[in-house]
Amino acid sequence: MRILLGVSGGIAAYKAVLLLRLLREQGHAVRVIPTASALRFVGAPTFEALSGEPVTSEVFDDVEHVQHVALGQGADLVVVAPATADLLSRAATGRADDLLTSTLLTARCPVVMAPAMHTEMWEHPATRANVATLRARGVHVVEPASGRLTGADTGPGRLPEPEEIARVALEVAAAASGPAEPGDLAGRRVVVSAGGTREAIDPVRFIGNRSSGKQGLALAQAARDRGADVVLVAANLEAAATAPLRAAGAEVVDVESTAELRDAVRAAASDADVVVMAAAVADFRPATAPDAKIKKVPGQAPTPIALVENPDVLAELARDRLRPGQVVVGFAAETGDATGSVLDHGRAKARRKGADLLAVNAVGGGRGFGAETNDVTVVDAAGDVVATARGTKREVADAIWDAVVKTLPTR
Repeated sequence: MRILLGVSGGIAAYKAVLLLRLLREQGHAVRVIPTASALRFVGAPTFEALSGEPVTSEVFDDVEHVQHVALGQGADLVVVAPATADLLSRAATGRADDLLTSTLLTARCPVVMAPAMHTEMWEHPATRANVATLRARGVHVVEPASGRLTGADTGPGRLPEPEEIARVALEVAAAASGPAEPGDLAGRRVVVSAGGTREAIDPVRFIGNRSSGKQGLALAQAARDRGADVVLVAANLEAAATAPLRAAGAEVVDVESTAELRDAVRAAASDADVVVMAAAVADFRPATAPDAKIKKVPGQAPTPIALVENPDVLAELARDRLRPGQVVVGFAAETGDATGSVLDHGRAKARRKGADLLAVNAVGGGRGFGAETNDVTVVDAAGDVVATARGTKREVADAIWDAVVKTLPTR
């Protein structure tokens, strides 16, 4: 989806940075349009770095492309967060004195505004009238939260949290678009695991990995957009990351350890057409984990941690096939070494695991885990290359689904 994120000049503008990242992680293209005042709170380089698009508040920048008209015409959704009292007033009266208000006049897509201001300003009759006018025109104005404001003030007028704004905005966009055209995964049940498992050392420490879950989230969102009934098994992902999927109707099962993930995936996979193991699963866990925190003794090293092997969840799924015709997809995060390249190791893993498809990607050095982009080679159970993909994690997700669809039995 093509989203325009308007940001007006209030102290809550910093939350727009978090909202931008959240929308981008869900695979949406986002262009930020700040007011001049907003740029006094958050600089254009921050918005540009996180969105990958230019940022300006001026109508006279990039005039040859008539951006004050083209941006609104090409948007699928406009979100303004925060929307100050001044911005609400200018929008309600049809002002077009900067790029954001000009864009609001040309947008024919759903518009969501999240106000943020002091309580007295929010409750003033002029602001209430402006909100009523905007709502009468079809703008969805989110009620502000109540809580700590600038300084010592507390009351209604606080900007809702980014995950709440994202949830509401995406729901508004989905409702406006009406019933979606059936996609190539319509009628299919899909299970996707995402994130990284954690194995307890004691109540406060754990063995983990660097997985952010972004690729798994993109796979789940892409499957949902293509018509699938989606279950996401989320290993240690924040609620903000999974909120848009929940809002879109996907089932989300939160887990922590490999054992919990194994149980959740197998339960969900009993009637699934496709299982995608995108989570980074710990290969080993501590043999024992005490109920009390291991205390530090000055000058004395702790007892070495004995490890035992975890179940190989992907290999089990490939072996057991919990439903006839079920397609099992795995991931192999690899690094090359003296014994072979990333692809060499990935091919060996494909033959060893028995999954129908394995997405092989290099990690480390800023690649893979936590990055906004990915570069994968998809191989089959024999290790033969069937697809390659490079780009944003959403673009990679769609390429992987393209390969999966070709392997699905016809109905």
